Amino acid sequence: MSYDLIIVGGGAAGFFTAINVAENDPNLKIAILERGKEVLSKVRVSGGGRCNVTHAEFVPNELSKNYPRGEKELKGPFHTFMTGDTMEWFDRKGVELKIEADGRIFPVSDSSQTIINCFLTEAKKLGVEVLTNHSVKAFKVEDTYWNINTTQGDFITKKLMIATGSNPKIWKLLQDLGHNAIDPVPSLFTFNIKDPRIKNLPGVVTNATVKVKNSKLTSEGPLLITHWGMSGPAILKLSAWGAIELNEFQYNFEISVNWLQYATQEETLGQLKELKNNHSKQQVYTYAQFELPKRLWQSLVLASGIKKEIRWADVNKSQLHKLSEELTKGAFQVKGKSTFKEEFVTAGGIDLKELNFKTFESKKYKNLYFAGEVLNIDAITGGFNFQNAWTGGFIAAQAITNNTK
Repeated sequence: MSYDLIIVGGGAAGFFTAINVAENDPNLKIAILERGKEVLSKVRVSGGGRCNVTHAEFVPNELSKNYPRGEKELKGPFHTFMTGDTMEWFDRKGVELKIEADGRIFPVSDSSQTIINCFLTEAKKLGVEVLTNHSVKAFKVEDTYWNINTTQGDFITKKLMIATGSNPKIWKLLQDLGHNAIDPVPSLFTFNIKDPRIKNLPGVVTNATVKVKNSKLTSEGPLLITHWGMSGPAILKLSAWGAIELNEFQYNFEISVNWLQYATQEETLGQLKELKNNHSKQQVYTYAQFELPKRLWQSLVLASGIKKEIRWADVNKSQLHKLSEELTKGAFQVKGKSTFKEEFVTAGGIDLKELNFKTFESKKYKNLYFAGEVLNIDAITGGFNFQNAWTGGFIAAQAITNNTK
């Protein structure tokens, strides 16, 4: 079977590229090869099943700061296609989006199926062939064509797009062609922590600063206590920026949590002394301070050796010091990680030095393009990984159709 463009990978980046190419040049013969039974499976589970399409950051340089790997390289592409362009693109397709208070952007329907239906409908309307159960076994270039060998037969195409995400088999094939692939490590994960101070606090959330011991890694923002440990933006950002380093620690490391986010231990100790003087008859345990969730405050009070019935007047210097330490420098041992919801993001992929970011074409092979997580690009949570897919797919589509006209 002969095509003008074959896209390997039936995910977000693959479909976005195919649709944009077909819109730019309806005469091109395009196929998507997907190894699984279904396409867009990652889109389905993203954002808790709602599909976090992108994020409400409309300044290219600020948007790029959310990418631990790819920040420098994406600045240029984001000036061509970014958040506002994504919203306009979906709007033209009849998909209404909404911006939530934290900046995340979802379909108004709150269902990822809306995005899936949009892609499937557009692909069908534009004549893009979607071939499932086609696992690619090999590909090579001969003269001006790419030969692709799959479990369902062979194909030839003028142009080849790889949009397979973190698929080690495809990375190996690309390495055989001479491309360099950075080994994958998990990104965007939660911390497994077994500690009596948080054992009975699942669901408690508060703003905190988190630091990794023996590292420069630090993060801040909402921290969520879960049944298995800690999650929330503060932890997820830390896992993304620290993906490589935390992998080297084999996910066994210590963190320091400042539950008051910015206050120092000295400042906090001073405030605790004031509480001792001003509320001497009150029980320390009963009334939460520093606007902390009550259950968290009570747990930290007990962890400081202050019993439930103790009044502020009876708290000694040692207990005050211990409480100030628990509030601002709480040490927790992390032993292992868990995938964030059903989303799986990796750091790693094709070396960014081998890509022309004006076209998303390989510097090593003409007519070989990449988009999405197959590249060594990943982001913090909040819709940024999808924005990378949309941007790469759009720019590649422009280059593909400019080269064929």
